[in-house]
Amino acid sequence: MSGFEPDNRLRPLTPREENAKSNVVIAYVFMLLGIFTGVFWFIGAIWAMVKADEARGTFFEDHYANIIGTFWWGIFWSVIGVILTLFFIGYILLFCVWIWSIFRMVKGIARATSNQSYREMFNPF
Repeated sequence: MSGFEPDNRLRPLTPREENAKSNVVIAYVFMLLGIFTGVFWFIGAIWAMVKADEARGTFFEDHYANIIGTFWWGIFWSVIGVILTLFFIGYILLFCVWIWSIFRMVKGIARATSNQSYREMFNPF
């Protein structure tokens, strides 16, 4: 922890925060399943987009931004990768997008289940 971020693991969650946490974990699980099946990738992203407003003002809010951002950047780089498969470099790009997505989803699940925001606050020290 950065020293500036409140330790949310020590206090009980409000019902609103519990709901935001449950929904973000569901979205992360769908996204991880989507890494292997494809269709769940879209379901997880849509779930996060629909439920994001319910998490406004909670420390789980940036988890939703992470899921939605990972989805859109993953789609963008996957399309570029598919186009570049004609030159083999696309396969490397697609593999990198796959690994990057898995990392972001696993990190998100780990931090959400620990009642932490996805990004730590900036610490200049």
